[in-house]
Amino acid sequence: MASTAELKARRREDYRFLLDYRTRWNDNDMYHHMNNSVYSFLFDSVINSYLIAHCGLDPPTSPRYGLAVHAHTDYFASIAYPAVAELALRVNKLGRSSVTYEVAVFQQGVDAVCAVGEFVHVFVDRATGRPAQEGMGDVLRRGLEKLRVDVDVDADAKVAAIEEGKKGAAAVEQGKAKL
Repeated sequence: MASTAELKARRREDYRFLLDYRTRWNDNDMYHHMNNSVYSFLFDSVINSYLIAHCGLDPPTSPRYGLAVHAHTDYFASIAYPAVAELALRVNKLGRSSVTYEVAVFQQGVDAVCAVGEFVHVFVDRATGRPAQEGMGDVLRRGLEKLRVDVDVDADAKVAAIEEGKKGAAAVEQGKAKL
């Protein structure tokens, strides 16, 4: 997952899918802001809304379903009833049977992100409850690919720099050996 500073700098444009959520009176806690537990419900809701609408998921009948195996949230600002929350979704990692989502919560009309969470699904076979042997399935994968972002666009450059550094160090050592 990204650093706290990177997460705090997230903007709506960093995400591929947005869904509005009108906060409810009972979302607030005694401190007059949305309770931290509500964020988990919102993450689950935006993810499953996308899976149903764009990935062919039919929760009661699909042969595979997403089992939540990890969730984490970083909070940066409050949001409270009656604000409208904008839930933003992207995929940071797509495996054979697992997916790592990143979900952000923005308050409508405010640029700064309120919270960013990581949520991991492992797609399991409905009959066995075990990770699906055939993976997540083609329709699901195609839908999730549309949300995928390159989380480390500089990864190739970093690897190249490391390799170049190793070559340079080897050349220096080789030069020393000749002296």
